[in-house]
Amino acid sequence: MKLTHDDVERILKLLEASAFEALDLEIDGLKLSLRRRGAASAGADPAAVPPSASAPSPAAPSPPSSTVGGTDVLAPVLGTFYRAPKPGAAPFVEIGAKVAPDTVVCIVEVMKLMTSVTAGVAGEVVELLATDGTLVEYGQPLLRIRPGA
Repeated sequence: MKLTHDDVERILKLLEASAFEALDLEIDGLKLSLRRRGAASAGADPAAVPPSASAPSPAAPSPPSSTVGGTDVLAPVLGTFYRAPKPGAAPFVEIGAKVAPDTVVCIVEVMKLMTSVTAGVAGEVVELLATDGTLVEYGQPLLRIRPGA
């Protein structure tokens, strides 16, 4: 896979919109190391770096979290949230839709790779928490499902 200029610009925009201070990426021998201004480089003395400047370490994916109003479906990756499979198509689900654990409820796109997001639980969609076409963070709630409904 070759990275184009547009791919690199998109990666930069994703990093800027995220809470991360740095990104190290290696694809087919190409190493890309990005840091926000003021973020410490990998060779910096950790004692000299204030805690707020260090990049948060991503946690392992966890199952959807339960909330008072239902179960949140979380973004599996950082990327652009889409409710429909393509522009102009009907959304995967609407509020009130009945879903099974393997029902695709949305997609998250990063660098032209589409990640299908499934409900993870049987129930009814009760709330849409992310806006179509916006950038979402890893672990961000996308929609809420009332289990068993």
